[in-house]
Amino acid sequence: MTGYEFNKKRAPWRRMLLAMAGAATLFAGASAQAGIAGWNAVNNTTPTFNLTAREGYISVSDGGSVYSWGYSQGGINSGNNMQLPGPTLIVREGAQVTVRLWNNLPTAAGNVSIVFPGQVVDSCTANCGVTGELTNEAQPGAFVEYTFTASTPGTFQYHSGTDPDLQVEMGLFGTLIVRPAEWNNGASRTAYGDDTDTYYDREYLYVLSEIDLDTHVAAEMGRGGEAGSIVIPGGQYHPEYWLMNGRAGPDTMAGDNLGSLPYQPYGSLTRMHPGEKLLIRVVGAGREQHPFHTHGNHARLLARDGRPLLNAAGNLAGPLLFTIPSVPGGTADAIFEWTGKELGWDMYGHTNPDDGGCVDDNGDGYDDGGDNAWEWCADHGKPIPVELPSLTNLAFGGFYSGSPFLGALGSLPPGEGGLNPGAGFAYMWHSHTERELVNNDVFPGGMMTMLIVEAPFVTID
Repeated sequence: MTGYEFNKKRAPWRRMLLAMAGAATLFAGASAQAGIAGWNAVNNTTPTFNLTAREGYISVSDGGSVYSWGYSQGGINSGNNMQLPGPTLIVREGAQVTVRLWNNLPTAAGNVSIVFPGQVVDSCTANCGVTGELTNEAQPGAFVEYTFTASTPGTFQYHSGTDPDLQVEMGLFGTLIVRPAEWNNGASRTAYGDDTDTYYDREYLYVLSEIDLDTHVAAEMGRGGEAGSIVIPGGQYHPEYWLMNGRAGPDTMAGDNLGSLPYQPYGSLTRMHPGEKLLIRVVGAGREQHPFHTHGNHARLLARDGRPLLNAAGNLAGPLLFTIPSVPGGTADAIFEWTGKELGWDMYGHTNPDDGGCVDDNGDGYDDGGDNAWEWCADHGKPIPVELPSLTNLAFGGFYSGSPFLGALGSLPPGEGGLNPGAGFAYMWHSHTERELVNNDVFPGGMMTMLIVEAPFVTID
């Protein structure tokens, strides 16, 4: 084994430790978000978003960097970095939205544009750029405007409509979230109107994409050419990296807006308490289908492409899935819950007969007034049904707290621990296609993150 190979194989593990150390700072403080990081204009009835298509280099977790394109927040003279994915645009149902797109890519990239699937873009009367095959386009150094009414709530994509095989692959894509007209960050926190079945406590966004290095290298080598001269290399499409919110694991578990990842501002570490409802927004931004697997429980599919899944009576009727199929160009919304119901043992570790028991006043099977909200009363006081091994026989992972019980810390060997100070239950969320859990064939990495179910007393927000 060469020295290069030796270092390459260890780079992901070093990156994993750094990412988990960053995650620990999220657990300890109040920086974790119940909402989605992005460009929030939900209280503006006529928002205008200035985006600029730019070039840059994203970081991948094996220690390399990849030449990419992306949208930045602000006009062509803002000086802001491009980002991958592009800024998440958050508006309210009924808003009159204007998006002004500037083209600051190398001349060889040619024109750029944006299409908004699920939205009816108004006919252009001013600042129309030039006519393209799918929509109006911005020439190098110029801009184009798009306007539309965000008429229905939901999760939608936006992406380049110019040479999309090249420009979307290079990173020109993002997410548009339309909140219902009734939405507020309280009792009316719903995904789709006043339907209580779409109520959620927290929401998270997962933009899934991949990178074919041959295309990115060709774009980098050809960026000094004439207008529109960059072409996709021939041969089979063969990605080497798989990204979640623009990052390859384990960087996915680090926090938002890190200085070490200036072109990839969005993390995807997921946190919740037992009994809370997570709204999962999954966006398929690449060319491949990605099965997004949620360990810990099934998720109830609410909608696809911003359209609720209804039965003949008009009621939500989406399936219960353990893996959400994410298709190219599509979006999916789902509700995920975790309570520990019917585990068969007391996950809180109750052993004291004077602990007050588990009181189920309303008949739903859960504790209504105890210290541990959402405890399944039938399991109260039941011992864990295995004999726990000694510390010398355990394999310690980064998110293991030393105890099998939620909210309880246990013994850990010197130098281990500190990454899960709330003693939460940890589950990996990832692509169910195994080859997508690597970074250029090196495991661990790719399209993976973690769900941490925190004890009720642990502060998340």
